[in-house]
Amino acid sequence: MKSIPFASRPLQPDHLALVAGKALEQQSLNGGVKILSEELEERYRLIVGESAEMKEAVDLAKKAAGSRATVLLLGESGTGKEIFARAIHNWSERKDRPFIAINSVGLSKELLESELFGHEQGAFTGAHRRKTGKIELAHGGTIFFDEIGDVSQELQAKLLRFLQEREFERVGGVTPISVDVRIIAATNRNLERSVKEGRFRADLYYRLHVVAIHLPPLRERREDIAPLTEYFLRKHSVAIRTGITGLSEEARRKLEAYDWPGNVRELANVIERAVVLGSGPTITLEDLPGRIAAGRTITPASQSYREGLNAARKELISKALATTRGNRAAAAKILGLEAKYLFKLIKSLEIE
Repeated sequence: MKSIPFASRPLQPDHLALVAGKALEQQSLNGGVKILSEELEERYRLIVGESAEMKEAVDLAKKAAGSRATVLLLGESGTGKEIFARAIHNWSERKDRPFIAINSVGLSKELLESELFGHEQGAFTGAHRRKTGKIELAHGGTIFFDEIGDVSQELQAKLLRFLQEREFERVGGVTPISVDVRIIAATNRNLERSVKEGRFRADLYYRLHVVAIHLPPLRERREDIAPLTEYFLRKHSVAIRTGITGLSEEARRKLEAYDWPGNVRELANVIERAVVLGSGPTITLEDLPGRIAAGRTITPASQSYREGLNAARKELISKALATTRGNRAAAAKILGLEAKYLFKLIKSLEIE
């Protein structure tokens, strides 16, 4: 049997251009995905440090990510609680589902309730149509309640019911809506104290306090300042396209000596400012804000940096324990620390 010759149609110039264009478009898309992936990976590097405290927090977060347990992130403003929450979501089986963040600060009770649960048409003046709330939008994924300690008492009751039943009604609605969501909450407040003072419901606190992760402030993990500084320097130098590639030794010492009340967020802003205003190949003391440049510098001593830091911690904790006559829970309150975290410090520092 004779084979029938196949005569292919010659490619027309416009068709060839279309094929080439599609190939370049796909290549660009793949490149964009790669860049986005690298940017996300770089962002999560912010939560990884050299300090034992941060490594412990990361290990705990990774273990929690593999479960459905509610996570409560505790720490000062600027310590990276939302980045931690996003990391937990991305380490979990829900990573391909929505991550919805809600910040209660600055919103009225009515507006926050509508943001959370949504509302039906006509539920209140101005409600011209039905609105889907963020909790409903997070179905299958993760809902992140930032600054949970600032929520009103009335809304706390509704959140408690939602945490217990995983269902809610829209504002003005009567039909229960069930959702499957992972709960992560965060606060910079001492919730135990808020419970005792009657400002936060004890039952809601215990619902949230399943896996609690304490994010230490930057001043308590100074060994992380250098790698974070390098990260921010590289990031902002690339974004702003400057030739700044490093820091002077004097500037580095000042950064490591500063107490960073604004934590990682403040450090990021300081480095961005220095990159924008700096003129030389390195950031110098003149490029830093006055509050940092005039600060106390840690001078070299016979002790190593970690030895000196641990000695200072030990002295501070010992004084607090002496004041409370050995009552560790009371000492934790004086120091502004979570009791469990203080117990670990006492053990690791071998405090009698």
